[in-house]
This record gives sequence, C-alpha cells and structure tokens, in this order.
Amino acid sequence: MAKLSHWFAKGSPMTIKLENLGKAVLDTQYAVRGPIVARAAELEREGREIIYCNIGNPQALEQKPLTYIRQTLALAQYPELIETGAGLFPADVLETARKLLAGSKYGMGAYSESKGVRFVREAVARFISQRDGIEADPEAIYLTDGASKGVQAALRIVIGAPSDGIMIPIPQYPLYSATITLYEGRQVNFYMDEGNDWKLSLAMLESSYREAVAQGVKVRAICVINPGNPTGSIMDWENIAMVIRFAKAHDLTILADEVYQENVYLAGERFVSFAKVMAELGEKDVSLFSFHSCSKGFLGECGQRGGYMEIRNIPADVVAQILKIQSVGLCANLTGQMTTYCLVNPPRPGQPSYELFARERDGILSELKQRAVILAEGLNRIPGVQCNKVQGAMYCFPRLTLPPGRSDFDYCMSLLEETGICVVPGSGFGQVPGTAHFRTTILPPTYKMKMVVEKLAAFHAAYK
Repeated sequence: MAKLSHWFAKGSPMTIKLENLGKAVLDTQYAVRGPIVARAAELEREGREIIYCNIGNPQALEQKPLTYIRQTLALAQYPELIETGAGLFPADVLETARKLLAGSKYGMGAYSESKGVRFVREAVARFISQRDGIEADPEAIYLTDGASKGVQAALRIVIGAPSDGIMIPIPQYPLYSATITLYEGRQVNFYMDEGNDWKLSLAMLESSYREAVAQGVKVRAICVINPGNPTGSIMDWENIAMVIRFAKAHDLTILADEVYQENVYLAGERFVSFAKVMAELGEKDVSLFSFHSCSKGFLGECGQRGGYMEIRNIPADVVAQILKIQSVGLCANLTGQMTTYCLVNPPRPGQPSYELFARERDGILSELKQRAVILAEGLNRIPGVQCNKVQGAMYCFPRLTLPPGRSDFDYCMSLLEETGICVVPGSGFGQVPGTAHFRTTILPPTYKMKMVVEKLAAFHAAYK
C-alpha cells in the first residue's frame, strides 16, 4: 500500500494547488488548535505525558458524562431498550426518550425540519422563558451543531460586503476572528479592561467604532462573550445595558455568546442574559442573536454537537434568509438536538433520576469552582505573573512579564517542551500591544490542576 506521503508529495501534478486557494482561507487562523497543539500531539505520540489546557473539552480531561444524558441518548438511539429496559432505566428517563422519539416523528436516523425538531425548540423556548421571565418563541429558535454553527450562521447573515465590520472583544475566542476572516469581513477590535476585571467601557467601544468608520469600515454588529472566554469575567446588568444602548445608537446587531451561563463561581455574581436586559429596557429595535451549547456548563458534551441560536427583533424578510442558510445544511444532527433537549429540560425534584443528576451536576460545578481558585491564586503567587479572579466560564488569561526579545508564543512552546503543559499564547486571542498572556483552562482534575501550578511556577522562575 502506498504511503500517505506519496499522495501529498511536493511538486506533484495535482489540479488543486495552494496558490489557487482563496486568500480568506489562507488567512484564517484558529489558535486553540495551532502549532503548539500540533507539537503537543507529536510529543504525546513519542510517549510524553501532556496536560491539555488549550481548549474547553471537559470529557477529554476526565470529566464524567451525566448519567441522565447518556441514558436518554442510549434509549433514543436504540428504542428497543425502552420496552426491555424498564428495570435498568429510571421511569422519567424512559418517558423522556418516548417523548423525544415521538417528537422527532421518524427517530434519530432521519432528517428533521431545518430549524430542528419542533418539540425540542418548544422546550428551549420554555427554558428561556423560565430563566428570564420573558416570552420566547419556538419559531425564533434554531437548533445547531454546537454554538459555533449558530455563530457562523449569524456572521454569514450580517457580513454582506468586504467593508462590513464586526466588533469583537479583545481578548476574544478565535472562532470570531477566524469566521470573520473566512467570510471576508473586517475585524473591529475593542479592548476589555484587564485592570477592572475585564469589564467593557463605553469610551473604548466608541473609540473603536470611530476608528473603524474613519478607515472606511461599515460596522454592522458587535459580539459579546458572557461569561467571558478567555477572560473568565462576568458582565453585570449595567454593562449589558450599556452595550445594548451603544448598539442602538450605532444601528448594530448584537451577537451574544452565552454558552458558559451555568459556569459562575464567584460569590455574588450571576448570569444575566442579553434577552432579559433587552426586555427590561423595552428595547425592540436592536436585533439580537444569542447562543447556547451542550459543550460547556456542567454537561461538557462537546462531541454530541448540540446547541441553539435564538433571534429577536429581526425583520421577517431577513428571517427568511436565515432559514434559507440553515436549510442548506439540512438540519443539525439529531443526537445533538436531543442532547439540547436534556440541557434545557433536566430532571426535576421528585423525579426518579433527579437525585443522581443533582449530585453529578453539583459535583462538577463544585470541582470547577475549586479549580478556578487554585489556578488564579497559584498563578498570582508566581513573580512575574498576574491573574484576575476566575469569575466564570472555564478559563483564565494571566499576564506575563517576559525577558526582552521573548514572545508569548516562545514561552508557551518552551512550557510545553519542558513540562508537558499545553496552553495557548495570548497573541492567538488578541491582547493590548506590548503585553503578553496565555490562556489556560480550569478543566484538568484537581490533582493535575495543582501540578500545573507547581510546574508553571518552577518553569517561569527559570525562564530566560
């Protein structure tokens, strides 16, 4: 059998060539799976132990799946178990699986309608209504293959020309910069205030907007991640209201990435949705896309690819275009849709599966809260490292003091080579010029989290 390298040989007479690819494809970068992660995989194949702190992938870092989720999916995938497994599964799980199969009409192996199974979208609408105390419409909800597909769909709608700009927070999650580049829009950076727990300031938003307009950019939308990735920050009601008023003043659409809404660790902090604040402001002129996911929170079901996008205050003719774009992909995968149902419709007190569900959920969130403290406090004990408290989400973004001539990329690659710890350079997320950071998750199990802090301290002290 021919070696794979034969098919990828340099100078081969293949019809597709790198120079023929579009500039947008060539310019697209995605730091969380960049060259440092590729090197980590090489070292792992050579037998090195690698602690992957580069991406929010909980079950790859020893988080156990919730029993309720997996039991429900097992029954949905293999309905014969519903009739034969009465002694193996709690009664409420059996009932949930029956409802999911009836709601899907044709089971897990058939396409659903493009927006997703109506039964699941109705459950999402109830979840939003109960969470926020506001009305929610199942027809304004689109089930997606994780939140990423929803974000990409929204940006595809908003970016209409190469001069169209999208405001994104710096630091940001590289999904945004990568997608804006791929769709040939303009990235408009606004800096978060590291010295003020990564909050947003109106002055910075206005400055960023004016600078972009002066460069000929037509700013179309603003993206906000709350709780923050990579910062671990949480926006309060006033900060959200400020963004909404700013968006209205400049005729901007808001993209609200809210996938970490269950990940709130700091006492006194709570998640508030953009939809709730908009309703309380009585704002009906600002268009809103908001996103949630099964990959984060306490589910950590990244591989199931479940999530949803909700739209508000969008004209009917634009809604028709959103549905058209969604229809091109036929539908989100059915397993992800059913996982989304479990996300928004968990067991309730008094149901047979509730006690185990609550114990697993609370255990995961308690461990994450503990690790958030261990990591931030441990990093702040290292001379030359500064880290804000991890208020929420699954990450922190510590600031580094580096020797002259060294970059955060150099630092992170050396850290990997010497310790086996895989983190992402701050330059992959964006940072104030002249500063250096890295992003790390709080996901490794607690004993490894302590090991990460110890190894980082020793490495940083010796780094030259």
